[in-house]
Amino acid sequence: MRLDVISIFPDYLAPLDLSLIGRARRDGLLDLRVHDLRDFAHDRHRTVDDTPYGGGAGMVMKPEPWAEALDVVAASGPPAAVPHLLVPGPGGVRFSQAMARSLAAEPWLAFACGRYEGIDERVLEHAAARMPVTVVSLGDYVLNGGEVAVLAVVEAVARLLPGVVGNAESLLEESHEDGLLEYPVFTRPASWADGDVVREVPPVLLSGDHRAIAAWRHAQRLARTAARRPDLLTTAGATTPDGLAGAQLRPATVGDAGELLTLTRACWLAEAVANDSLRIPPLTETVETMTASLGQWQTWVLRSGGRLVGTVRGRTQSGGEWRVGRLGVVPDLQGRGIGRWLLARIEERAPADAAAFVLTTGARSEGNLRMYKRAGYRIVGRDDAAGTVELTKPPRRP
Repeated sequence: MRLDVISIFPDYLAPLDLSLIGRARRDGLLDLRVHDLRDFAHDRHRTVDDTPYGGGAGMVMKPEPWAEALDVVAASGPPAAVPHLLVPGPGGVRFSQAMARSLAAEPWLAFACGRYEGIDERVLEHAAARMPVTVVSLGDYVLNGGEVAVLAVVEAVARLLPGVVGNAESLLEESHEDGLLEYPVFTRPASWADGDVVREVPPVLLSGDHRAIAAWRHAQRLARTAARRPDLLTTAGATTPDGLAGAQLRPATVGDAGELLTLTRACWLAEAVANDSLRIPPLTETVETMTASLGQWQTWVLRSGGRLVGTVRGRTQSGGEWRVGRLGVVPDLQGRGIGRWLLARIEERAPADAAAFVLTTGARSEGNLRMYKRAGYRIVGRDDAAGTVELTKPPRRP
């Protein structure tokens, strides 16, 4: 990924040479270039600001240096490529982990660090005619300039790039990745004499029972989120299908088998690519095996306008657990909350005394893992030979 930062205080960005981000730059994972805005001001005093039209306190950053700087940066890339310009400011879109993930998928970002009362609005109009522009805010407060915001955004985005963080799986357990805050963490010693108080690590973490640990951690995340950020709980639940007016969820019949087979292959081909293996059961199905499975699972289909757009199935397995399987949504409707909605519906159909909800997905199916973790599932087992992980969550009791 390439990053360009324009500022009148280029030394402010020096911390980006430190820690993981600095190493990513040295390893060639991150091409970060910092530009001094005053290099594009051509008067004797290298002036970049002037008094505001209409009166008022403070100064406004002039359009000419900014326009020239942005044009030079945009022209320095490959032919036909342009950066996505981010302009930190309190009047912008609030920065979030979801935005960080979206930005991490882009090849080239540029940052315009405003100062004083801000940048002349015409600069944004000039830039928008040449590249995507987003004004972004860290939160509901005001900073002296955009450099602090850039440090935060670059750190949040760059750490999501492959190879920047050593253990990529650790990214899935963090606050805001699934709408909840992270659980409390502990390390040695198990018993710590804090003056006159002895503080113990919760016994469940010493038990070696990974299923119990996963359940405890999830309960802690819910409790911590409720106490510290109750506003997040309204976004952590299941959503309804987006834009599927008149959609109907009903039990699958033998007449659905052919379309189910087509939907399954369309959905799991992407999973096969993500996990570098075509030897996954959904891709070996036939009409006959698909038909037979309808007698072995409670299979549900979602139709919109007569079209089969999603499916999910469930059944009780030994031990009383409710096994969720074959959750799929047509590729053109993915990312709209339909999969999450289907997952909630199949959970509702579990027996009242179900011991737990369980499911299996590809170990490298990052999108699936994020969705399941948002829904409260936690990894409890791995099958390295099959390249899969098993996840579980406790059922909610009335």
